[in-house]
Amino acid sequence: MTLFRAQTIDTPDDPFSGGVLRADADAGLLVEDGVIVERGAFADLRSRHPDADLVELPDGVLLPGLVDSHVHFPQVRVIGALGMPLLEWLERCALPEEARLAEAGYARAVAGEFVDGLVGAGTTTALVFGSHFAPAVDALFTVAAARGLRITSGLVVSDRMLRADLHTSARRGYDEGRALAERWHGTGRSRYAVTPRFALSCSDDLLASCAQLHGELADGWFTSHLNENLDEIATVGRLFGGGSYLDCYDRHDLVGRRSVLAHDVHPTDVELKRLAEAGASVAHCPTSNSALGSGLFPLNRHLAYGVHVALGTDVGAGTGFSLFKEGLQAYLLQRLRGADGVALTAAHLLHLATAAGARALGLRDQVGDLSVGRRFDAIWVRPRPGTPLDIGMRHAGGPEEALARVFALGTPHDVAQVWIDGVPVGSSG
Repeated sequence: MTLFRAQTIDTPDDPFSGGVLRADADAGLLVEDGVIVERGAFADLRSRHPDADLVELPDGVLLPGLVDSHVHFPQVRVIGALGMPLLEWLERCALPEEARLAEAGYARAVAGEFVDGLVGAGTTTALVFGSHFAPAVDALFTVAAARGLRITSGLVVSDRMLRADLHTSARRGYDEGRALAERWHGTGRSRYAVTPRFALSCSDDLLASCAQLHGELADGWFTSHLNENLDEIATVGRLFGGGSYLDCYDRHDLVGRRSVLAHDVHPTDVELKRLAEAGASVAHCPTSNSALGSGLFPLNRHLAYGVHVALGTDVGAGTGFSLFKEGLQAYLLQRLRGADGVALTAAHLLHLATAAGARALGLRDQVGDLSVGRRFDAIWVRPRPGTPLDIGMRHAGGPEEALARVFALGTPHDVAQVWIDGVPVGSSG
């Protein structure tokens, strides 16, 4: 058994439903076989467990491991290509890079960089948009499993309106996806997600094959894009003969509790109602929405309809792996929405980056906070002495103010240690 001593902050209860931030200045967390088995005042736990291995985490703060609900594995090397809307960015930046992953050695190198990026930013769980090439997806799962990350991912499929070398067929997409799922779904901490790129690039036949695999895969996941860009939405409407963007997936029974749809910047009320009825989740990707000029996410409307929302980085249209940056950008965008914006607090931001993502991925009973019974997935945020974050945290007026400064100023450099199932996870380099 290991006893961790730290200042802890988490959100076991949803702040959007009246929950409050939980903060303990000197907490003890007793971990056995990767699970938190006791939590309380450190002095009390130490007196009861004097022989437990002790890990003291002075200064800084211990937070739950971060959960990224939408991130693209093949796009690590194109982060920061600014000044273009979605469809132009795809054509000029993302798709040429994604085509390079057809070469196995290149894909393995990118997989290593990608997993390093997640770990370095404090992300312990992620829903990952895979590659169009099955060997590259296999490489991602292999590297992530070696590092111990909780990864849900899958083969990305398209059969139109992309580069020809990224196209597949309904039969081939099903066969390759099934082979990957048989190898990785439920193996260790890996799970499989059926992943059509977006309705724009997928025919009804291809979506039907996705539905077949999804229906055959026990506890499998579905993820794609939704309502990101106005030109994209208009084109989808023409391709599918009218109806809403969500209908393209829903007509194939792909919208349900194990569905996570990214962006949803421009939803209709009918779509929001359907998402809520189905129990589907939306991955809000604030830096991507800003960098591509996609629009201001209507969080208020999602909440009004009861649609579950979590945070995603959307690397590489997003501007990095840090969910602290995404939380800050979410806050700023809601401020810019004026009267329609949601007044987000630091508690909301932490919830969106941890427990909300865990719920979206069906892992809320395992991760997302630091309660008894949860796996010990955690990060220690300890800024270097003399940095603005260090100064800000030391002079904060309380835990919520300290947490706000983590989101305002925190970077991957401030993540001093990461644990998954109680085991430290470091950089591969």
